Amino acid sequence: MNVRKIDDNFAVTGQITPDQVKAVSEAGFKSIVCARPDNEEFGQPSFDAVARAAEAEGIQIVHIPVSGGLGEGQIIRFHDAWSKMPKPMLGYCRSGARAGSLHATLSR
Repeated sequence: MNVRKIDDNFAVTGQITPDQVKAVSEAGFKSIVCARPDNEEFGQPSFDAVARAAEAEGIQIVHIPVSGGLGEGQIIRFHDAWSKMPKPMLGYCRSGARAGSLHATLSR
């Protein structure tokens, strides 16, 4: 994982695997947001597989898939998750860019 800290409560990374979730927990993350749609790329772990691993580690997780530009519904869901989920939060997608874009809407 190449985790990039955005601020004290949010960081982004590319795709994570279920096997990497323990390291996410050990790094101190309390929640995860996945901005990547399932089946975007062959061999990509499903959100459900990552979610099962996260839940086993006591990490809250939410799936807000983004394909193309951000829509109002995705922004609303992220803001809701941000207000309710524990921090720090790790966002992931293929590269971390879409997860970062969700977080950037907090300053709008």
